Amino acid sequence: MKLHELTPPPGSNRAKRRVARGIGGKGGKTAGRGTKGQHARDTVPAGFEGGQLPLMQRVPKLRGFKNPFRVEYTPVNLDALTRAADGEVTPATLAAAGVVRKGALVKVLGGGSVDRPLRVSAHAFSASAEAAITAAGGTVERLPLPFGGGRPPARGNALTNR
Repeated sequence: MKLHELTPPPGSNRAKRRVARGIGGKGGKTAGRGTKGQHARDTVPAGFEGGQLPLMQRVPKLRGFKNPFRVEYTPVNLDALTRAADGEVTPATLAAAGVVRKGALVKVLGGGSVDRPLRVSAHAFSASAEAAITAAGGTVERLPLPFGGGRPPARGNALTNR
């Protein structure tokens, strides 16, 4: 037996059905699509629900979900605090030094060290950062969030605008 003599077993390879080739045989005229209607004409995307918002986008764990109550902070390490300002550190002084953007919510993280007492005002602190600042003789002040309570205003999305 040679390579060019190999063939698949009889009946295992069948020719694809050629539909819509006249009314003489199976699959003629409407080609198995019935008469009229959405599916008789063009292809319909998988998951299409007739214009209703598809399940893929309605369910949060699948794509298309953004948590409307997420609070995003700009992280700032202790090293950046000591370089940015002397004595008093606020989001405004950090913005002036180019460490954060103007109006950003600031969270101080414990990366680095503090060698002198600082008065730090920020929206949030990590436990290690707060301990390091107070150990160096400084003070920590938590600023209130600009939107009041613990939740920012909801950004519009499919789940909140029902």
